[in-house]
Amino acid sequence: MAADVIVLGAGIIGVSVALQLARRGKSVVLVDRRGPGEETSFGNAGLIQREGVVPYAFPQDLALLLRYSLNNSIDARYHLFALPKIAPFLGRYWYNSAATRHAAIARAYAPLIEHSVSEHSILIDEAKAGDLIVKNGWMEAYRTAARRDADFAFAERLARDHGISHTKLDAEELAAAEPHLSHDFVGGLKWNDPWSVRDPHALTLAYVRLFESLGGSFVRGDASTLSQTVSGWTVRTETGAVEAEHAVVALGPWADTVTERLGYRFPLGVKRGYHMHYAPQEGTKLNNWLIDAERGYFLAPMRKGIRLTTGAEFAERDAPKSPVQIERTEQVARTVFPLGGRLDAEPWMGARPCTPDMMPIIGKAPRHKTLWFAFGHAHHGLTLGPITGRVLAETMLGETPVIAIDAYRPERFNP
Repeated sequence: MAADVIVLGAGIIGVSVALQLARRGKSVVLVDRRGPGEETSFGNAGLIQREGVVPYAFPQDLALLLRYSLNNSIDARYHLFALPKIAPFLGRYWYNSAATRHAAIARAYAPLIEHSVSEHSILIDEAKAGDLIVKNGWMEAYRTAARRDADFAFAERLARDHGISHTKLDAEELAAAEPHLSHDFVGGLKWNDPWSVRDPHALTLAYVRLFESLGGSFVRGDASTLSQTVSGWTVRTETGAVEAEHAVVALGPWADTVTERLGYRFPLGVKRGYHMHYAPQEGTKLNNWLIDAERGYFLAPMRKGIRLTTGAEFAERDAPKSPVQIERTEQVARTVFPLGGRLDAEPWMGARPCTPDMMPIIGKAPRHKTLWFAFGHAHHGLTLGPITGRVLAETMLGETPVIAIDAYRPERFNP
């Protein structure tokens, strides 16, 4: 099989890249070892985070770091024996999270986020996937006045600097919006601009169907077999070899299985996370996608049920699942909202692909003319899929991308 472009990885980033190229008339083969959207993209909280212009920083407060070091928090957990391997990544992440550096990173990151909803909107319309979308923002609930007031001030800054819309809620207003939520909360914050997705996997599949309707092909194959040829690239798949002039690595946390073989060393880390679905107890309803701000977990009313998603687990990518974080989180969540029985046989686990400067890697490989990278989107893979696909497709076609991508280029890591 021959094509213009091979895209490795059929998560939301790879699917979006393939789709944006197909929309521009390119023949594209999308390759993954599993079905589209069945890895990291499957289990997120279902948010298109238009408000997320400031990437998640590593804590700088000593007291907070000491609390996390005890390893009994539910919003962040680490595997002790993984620390020697992941420490270099964590050190660089901590360094880049210092106030001045983090502010500069946020300024460079914001243009991607600013195009998140608008680019999704185009593809959602073309894919006829509007039934999957809730255009109602999401909510934070606060246990303490200190955290509430700090976040209110942060929201005011985002409104001033980026035009982000929000609504502040006192305890009574929060209770009116979520009558079945615990009354222990002292207030809430509603981010009005984001969209929510009732079924993230279904949205990825809708984009795949649109891609295929434009002539694109999805095949199962082994991304690690990518090799260079005289005319471009080839990869082995279940249907035989696929050859193309260009190849895109969009493998999320597994990007290094290809990049290292080709001589590139990126300082990638992962934040693992878990989810479980629950039925609401009879007569109760969760109206909003909601985070327990001080505890760091999400409750999302999705098609399958209420999805509980955990915070970050710092571990090796391929380490076995650990039940500790989801079980601790469930215990707390049950005191907040009347969750019913579990709807999944076991917790789902995924690995968010992260860079130490909190920005994705998007652009041409430094030492290969027709090799391209699109990975490292951390918490915002779903949010940034379509805009990443657009700017990479525009760059590959020699066009001026809708936003400058210099800040996201691979060269910043000297790989």
